[in-house]
Amino acid sequence: MLNYVDLFSGCGGLSLGLEKAGFRLKLAVEKSPMAAETFYHNFINRIEDPTHWHDYHTDTIENQFSTGLIVDELVTVLRNQDIMSDLIESEIDLVVGGPPCQGFSLAGRRNPTDERNQLPWQFLDFIEYVMPKAVLMENVIGMNRNFKKHNTEAPFELLHSELEKLGHGYHVQAVELNAMHYGVPQHRPRVMLLALRKDLQIDKNYFTDDLWKSKNSNKTLFPHPKIVPLPTHFGENIRTVYDAFRDIDNEGYISDDLTEYTSIMRNPSFWSFSGNRTTTNLENHILRNHTDKVRQRFRLYQYLISQDISPNAVNIPSKLNLTKQEKVDHLKSLYFNVALPAISPDEENIADSLEDLITLTFDLKTKKHSQRPLDMSKPSPTVLSIPDDFVHPKFARTLTVREMARLQSFPDAFEFRAKETTGSKRRRVEVPQYTQVGNAVPPLLAYSIGKNFHDILMFSDKLVSSFKHAEKA
Repeated sequence: MLNYVDLFSGCGGLSLGLEKAGFRLKLAVEKSPMAAETFYHNFINRIEDPTHWHDYHTDTIENQFSTGLIVDELVTVLRNQDIMSDLIESEIDLVVGGPPCQGFSLAGRRNPTDERNQLPWQFLDFIEYVMPKAVLMENVIGMNRNFKKHNTEAPFELLHSELEKLGHGYHVQAVELNAMHYGVPQHRPRVMLLALRKDLQIDKNYFTDDLWKSKNSNKTLFPHPKIVPLPTHFGENIRTVYDAFRDIDNEGYISDDLTEYTSIMRNPSFWSFSGNRTTTNLENHILRNHTDKVRQRFRLYQYLISQDISPNAVNIPSKLNLTKQEKVDHLKSLYFNVALPAISPDEENIADSLEDLITLTFDLKTKKHSQRPLDMSKPSPTVLSIPDDFVHPKFARTLTVREMARLQSFPDAFEFRAKETTGSKRRRVEVPQYTQVGNAVPPLLAYSIGKNFHDILMFSDKLVSSFKHAEKA
């Protein structure tokens, strides 16, 4: 049985895919007690008594290591010689991890001195200690951009070159994989480094010199390196929000007429879990509370989208550079050809006439630009960690944790722990359920990568075994 270590494991998106692919956990490391609680609950032992989890995450690092989950900083693990020696003796097959990406994100501060940028280097230190057969490092697109204003090379390129030189060296493939090309109903591009140790019996045609992108996999100009799993979903085959939500509503399950995707989401036997699971009740499906005004704004967003009008129209009454009459004229030009009366997806009549619609827009004005209703016919945009970003395509509310998890391809039997969300200041230190979901690697994408790694490593082990047998003969 091949083993793996998951660093910066979060709630366990990568681990879930790897377990399905045939790997078995040796160690996970996660510093957040909130995210680690979800990992523990799903991979180690079901938490029935909250005091049990408190006792575990405050226990010694040595006792946690014996169980398989360390709730601490990676640097603490690196400094523990007994643990590192044990890992070396265990001959780790695969090390995976997504170091926290805020420092590298295009949306974050692009400062190479940000301490968060040091975590990928700790990841590299861990690789140098244990020298696993294979490595997966995942992060956001911004990680492979240069810090231009600081004249600093992109961390992605530095890590790529340093990984190649460790020990006997690694063959390294840089990739940009979009989760929607692997069966996830979400547009989610990520850059990754996939690596194999050079002493394995692997041909060089497993790699290419250039960044390989899943979006180009059906084009002959871009040869497919064998270390990368072949994409499975393109064009009309790409899964959508409808695929994710079709069997659930505000109350939970509404249909047993399942698609391939909803079957995967509702079938615990498809996934490798510890203990028995049931999906009779839809866990983590708690509706968010909204004021009447906010719900009415969501209905207006949904109606505008149905009329091919941007929800940004609701920002127009807040513009300071326009007079009221200019704002009215602008809205009239936008709303010139809309269907009236205005009916929302939940069948509420929100405006009978053009004048009513303009008045409603003024009444519901906002400066927010990020909220958007999802389109049932398309994959969702990239799922982030804030619950207010997406409006449900049918109901006047934002998404539940379970709906966000569906978009990420977490199965319904995977339960999220700790509190649901947190305030703006506490987001720096807390990792509630919505953040756990948004930070995770989609399990179906992880499964595709893990299955490919598993097949390669098993093939390599057979080659090495056959060589040793031939030498003895």
